[in-house]
Amino acid sequence: MNLSQKLGYPPDTKLLLIHADDAGLAHSENRATIQALEAGIVNSCSIMIPCPWSFEMVNYAKNNPQFDYGVHLTLTCEWEDYKFGPVAPLSEVSSLTDQNGHFYKTRADFFNNAKAEEVEKELRAQIERALHFGLQPTHLDSHMCSVGVSPEFLELYKSLGKEYNLPVLLNKTFIESVNLTKESFDFENDILAEHLHIGHFDYFIKNEQKNYYSSALDTMPSGFNIILIHPAFDDTEMQAITKNHPNFGSEWRQIDFDYFTSEECRTKLKENNIQLITWKEIQKII
Repeated sequence: MNLSQKLGYPPDTKLLLIHADDAGLAHSENRATIQALEAGIVNSCSIMIPCPWSFEMVNYAKNNPQFDYGVHLTLTCEWEDYKFGPVAPLSEVSSLTDQNGHFYKTRADFFNNAKAEEVEKELRAQIERALHFGLQPTHLDSHMCSVGVSPEFLELYKSLGKEYNLPVLLNKTFIESVNLTKESFDFENDILAEHLHIGHFDYFIKNEQKNYYSSALDTMPSGFNIILIHPAFDDTEMQAITKNHPNFGSEWRQIDFDYFTSEECRTKLKENNIQLITWKEIQKII
């Protein structure tokens, strides 16, 4: 029995989660995420607990429980001037940070320095802080898929999902693409997102990002699909945060917001018989 059947749909159903990453990163990100959720197409997001605007998003979540809210487990900080670091005491997770106490910018630097016991301590601290804030998370996912740099770190992520009874976002192809070891992953007993759709810089620089999303909806296969987006506004706040980082920068995020609140997107979902699902539905069957 495949996931569609377990959820009560025909076996060849095109299941789709349209998921907004990086809530809590900034006020601009929160405003766009909230508007996208309320527009009725995007129905899932995840919150970066180490970031200064996470509390605002958690408060919204507590007052609007109809949507999915994950913990966007964060171990890297890719921005030039906008920095954040661990939730756990710095002295207890110092292998995760640079000389300034900030998360490393790249997966490689994170992988080359991080100790497994400190990774687990920080991931757990982020989940526990979310719970302390009053969030009732529906799932876990990983910022920049940093947990995918090694099978050891991925198993920590998966084990926390089991411990807290939360589904975890897993896509075999994406995880294998960021693996920095020669070891292989074990996905045998996992619920996998079979098809992950995420914008690519080549489309962005050619001004074809919206075309990519339209094509993804028109050609969507049956099975469990996720479209990962990063809605925010191309305003001065996001421009400052994403300085010198056009890949997933403020202009990119505005495109994501515009498309996934559009009537074109809504029409495409209907025309292609795509069934939107939620992490809450998946949580009930794990």
